[in-house]
Amino acid sequence: FSCEWAAAHFRFHPPHSELAYALRAGQGGTRAILAAVQAHIITYLLFTRETECTHLERLCRVGRREQGEALATALAEILWAAGGGGRAIVCLVTAPITTVPHEGHRANSFTETMRLFEFSEKAAAQGFISDHINCFKGEGSHGVILFLYSLVFSRTLER
Repeated sequence: FSCEWAAAHFRFHPPHSELAYALRAGQGGTRAILAAVQAHIITYLLFTRETECTHLERLCRVGRREQGEALATALAEILWAAGGGGRAIVCLVTAPITTVPHEGHRANSFTETMRLFEFSEKAAAQGFISDHINCFKGEGSHGVILFLYSLVFSRTLER
């Protein structure tokens, strides 16, 4: 992955601002993934989340907690759909593991430390993502790459 991909994570504009609902998109190829996730975030904030605000006010009155909930819901929805409605796989980086790369491959100190978590219920996947949301939105977390790996494994290589 390029430096742009490695630095990419899910980050919102400041809470309670006019763009509190919006993800910040940097330069590079991650914009397509961010746009897809952004569509699910807006759908959740406008039509799913319980609030007394009107539709447009719902988007501007989003706080930090609601941003995390919206992101977790969006990621879980996308992974669940990619898994065909029967499973979702979430990739997270764990403690470094010393491994020897296979012949013809080089170690990148990222892929070797990933761990896969499989869920057969969407609510469980969403709860897990919510509990580990900083793994996707924290600075230096490689959050977009983790989501891309999760998406590929949820969809399966065969599909």
